[in-house]
Amino acid sequence: MMNELFINAKRASRSLLFYEDDFRNRVLLRVADAIEANEQKILDANAKDLARMDKDNPLYDRLQLTHERIASIASDMRHVALLPTPLGKITKERTLENGIRLHRVSVPFGVIGIIYEARPNVTYDVFSLCFKSGNACVLKGGKDAEDSNRVAVSLIQDVLRSESVDTDCIVLMPSSHEATSEMLNAVGYIDLCIPRGGRKLIDFVRDNARVPVIETGAGVVHTYFDKEGDLDLGKRVIANAKMRRVSVCNALDCLLVHRDREADLKELLSPMCEKVAFHFDDYGREWMSYNLSIKMVDSLDEAIEHIAQYGSGHSECIITQNEATARRFQQAVDAACVYWNVPTSFTDGAQFGLGAEIGISTQKLGPRGPMALEEITTYKWIIEGEGQIRK
Repeated sequence: MMNELFINAKRASRSLLFYEDDFRNRVLLRVADAIEANEQKILDANAKDLARMDKDNPLYDRLQLTHERIASIASDMRHVALLPTPLGKITKERTLENGIRLHRVSVPFGVIGIIYEARPNVTYDVFSLCFKSGNACVLKGGKDAEDSNRVAVSLIQDVLRSESVDTDCIVLMPSSHEATSEMLNAVGYIDLCIPRGGRKLIDFVRDNARVPVIETGAGVVHTYFDKEGDLDLGKRVIANAKMRRVSVCNALDCLLVHRDREADLKELLSPMCEKVAFHFDDYGREWMSYNLSIKMVDSLDEAIEHIAQYGSGHSECIITQNEATARRFQQAVDAACVYWNVPTSFTDGAQFGLGAEIGISTQKLGPRGPMALEEITTYKWIIEGEGQIRK
């Protein structure tokens, strides 16, 4: 049964190659309208999922949909529709001495598989980016969001059907472990697999996949408050990085403070003290909750070394008024996104002006950071001539 899903998605991906960008945009705008028009249906399905989850579970916030979050999902999809197409871009061209003309042109991957946990917004984001870039998508969500994901895919497919688009360009697999294994071994059908979730999920996918994988998601995020950091600015940035949404991968996990500013620590933490529990001996943890690790350091170099040991390559930040210190930090820290006096909460495809994101890559080979339209295309060489032969 699952093999048939892959076959159908592969067939559908070929049909997507021939749509004009104006048509793709029209479909996305219609889906965005349908999301808002069916808000109550979406919320009802989400309520069933939420009823099965303990409210103290760190994933509860990621699972929950609200009026505001549904409006944001629709807005992001409209933004994607307004973006330039990533397809058909000539990224390199030359004419050889023998007159043969070469063009390197951006094209879709084909079928992109996404494995994700309790994040129903991912269903909509992935579809918008994949459809805009000419990719079919095979979705393997978690059991926690099963009802939310089913409603989302059904809503999208209704719009596709009305536009005579092959509905198998978005496929929702069963939320079973067997389905995960099938996707990871779907050689010849899944052209690229992207896991979105915690470290356990990402490690499992990387260690067991036979299809190409891009690692995303897990974030052990640090902010270093330097000896020349501005206290008021630091309070705002640190509180936003931690408190905006504690369950997301760009949320602050560990605060490093220069020992010269130890006397300011209480004031620095004051916006968070009523909600956040502070830990002074627990590092390298992605909390996804109202917990925060804190460490006093003697120097910039010690902060950099701590991040090198405990960071995950996701997002890191320095707060300082010294430009030379900031530039050294940004140069030395090995992460996809390195901030200066700006909270790590901005690591997000929509915030970067990308419309939405299909994930945040923490690897170095291929895409890095928020992945959107350009990052889910590849290229092929187009070669033209007049009968030249090779000697």
